[in-house]
Amino acid sequence: MKRSLALVAAAVLALLALELGFLHWLRPLDNRLLDSMVRSHAVELAPDPDIVLVDIDEKSLADLDEIAGRFPWPRVVYGQLLDGLAPQRPRAIVFDILFAEPDLARPESDREFVAAALRHSDVQVFYPMVRLQSKTGMRASELAPLINLAPRPGANPDTRIAVVPPLVLPQKLWRTGTINFLADDDGVGRRYALRTRDEGWDLPSLPARVAMDLGFTLPDADALVLAWRSGAEKPSRVSFSDLYRDFERGKRQRPADEFTGKIVVIGAAAPGLGDLRPTPLSYAQPGHEILATAIENLKSGRSMRYAPPGVPAFIGAALLLLLYVAFRRGVDARATGAALAVVTALLLAGQYLLVGRLVLLPLLTPFAAAWTFYAAAGLGEYLRERRARQEAVSMFSRFVNPHVVAQLLDRGIETSRRDVTLLFSDIRGFTTLSETRSPEEVVALINRYFSLQVDVVWRHGGTLDKYIGDCIMAMWGAPLDDSNHARNAVACALDMADTLKDFKRELGAEHLEFDVGIGLHSGPAVVGLIGSEKRREYTAIGDTVNLASRIEGLTKDAQRRILVSRDTMEKCGNAFDFAAAGSYKVKGRAQAVELFEPKRKT
Repeated sequence: MKRSLALVAAAVLALLALELGFLHWLRPLDNRLLDSMVRSHAVELAPDPDIVLVDIDEKSLADLDEIAGRFPWPRVVYGQLLDGLAPQRPRAIVFDILFAEPDLARPESDREFVAAALRHSDVQVFYPMVRLQSKTGMRASELAPLINLAPRPGANPDTRIAVVPPLVLPQKLWRTGTINFLADDDGVGRRYALRTRDEGWDLPSLPARVAMDLGFTLPDADALVLAWRSGAEKPSRVSFSDLYRDFERGKRQRPADEFTGKIVVIGAAAPGLGDLRPTPLSYAQPGHEILATAIENLKSGRSMRYAPPGVPAFIGAALLLLLYVAFRRGVDARATGAALAVVTALLLAGQYLLVGRLVLLPLLTPFAAAWTFYAAAGLGEYLRERRARQEAVSMFSRFVNPHVVAQLLDRGIETSRRDVTLLFSDIRGFTTLSETRSPEEVVALINRYFSLQVDVVWRHGGTLDKYIGDCIMAMWGAPLDDSNHARNAVACALDMADTLKDFKRELGAEHLEFDVGIGLHSGPAVVGLIGSEKRREYTAIGDTVNLASRIEGLTKDAQRRILVSRDTMEKCGNAFDFAAAGSYKVKGRAQAVELFEPKRKT
């Protein structure tokens, strides 16, 4: 058992190491669990009031349809937005809209947009670009001064980097960075790239470029694990069309300093525009909200981080060790399971609290390892107990009727003092019978006789205690309670006498001196599994047992087949007729024992 338990523990530990190090099969589920905790904490945090979202929403598409037509709108619309925003001196204006290709159908619109951008070049306006998975782009050394591409020591100047910059604008306005969606293996965006490293060159993302130009601290990491906010207070946001129409009015209704000192992020929120991404907060979150979250994280210096990979491994190994010790020491599997459930709940609570402190601790793999080991070890223990139960059934089937065994095992086997009736049945004249037969025939005869008599004992609800040579010891009232134990024992004795007659006829030995003596006595006895650590038997001990044995010995002197004590007779009530057989001195007793011969009622 100990060896198999150790092997199971080693196997589960190996699987834990493989899962954490290479397989990552449970990572999507782990991420979903952490996402639910992230959402729960996010609703408690109000968005940063210094970051304002300008949404191109369904309302904007409908309101501007007469003015600008179907989306995509002519770029003059964005120029007019800049004309309205720039005089309020926002800290930054960040577009999450690509200006990569000229509008060939409306070139004058592009010119007006560029003119507006040049007019407000003193305001920090940021435009996005997209990085392509291609090696046919410009040489990095030529691209570097245009898009703030930063070299590291040993950078290869001939590296080709393919990007789609804001080509509509003059290069001096290319305050830009990438907005490529960074998805985990399950397709959910939990991080935002800060830079893309390519042969020694660092290509900044748009949030990183905003952070550098606004003086925010930029972590030396490739990506930022986003800390989300989605509190009851809606983020500072405004519909694009509301803002646009207000800027077009001669007398504006909105506050003149509404965007002063703010970071304004402009992007598509309408589902039909196709810029919705899966994140921990939603399966369809607008891209500019993700961009704004990354900028807010850099601004506040508040982002999430994953716990070191050694922590889940340590927790998993510790849980396995504790479970191994518990099973090794024989702790009840139900108690162990309850303890594991409590520990799991406590660790989940700790995991939730850590998320609130911006630490992501994946625990599903350690939990899976612990519960897998528990299930395997528990199954092993169940199979061992089942085997032990079968062995107990086999053992007790020698003593009691097999249908009683299941009830006995369900109740448990206890050593206790009980009121019982003991029966001893000894064969007389068997020696004479055995002298005319071979040893093999004698064994067959005695086995046949015992089988017949044991069937009688079981039929009357008795328990076979043991064989003592050619003597049978049986009892009633244990292991199962029997309020009529004396009556059932006497009925059994009468049937045993009749069975002896049938057995003699079967042998053709009716004429031989072959008989049986049966003695019964009722009283208290200690009953249970008694013996040494190596070998125990279910039996009864005490004065009641001794007296029943001595009564059986007196049947020969009294020339009676069955004798019972007064205690047994009185417990039988009027179930039988009893004939007085006299009083006899018994070893170990000062007073003579009064005996009676039972007979069936006529």
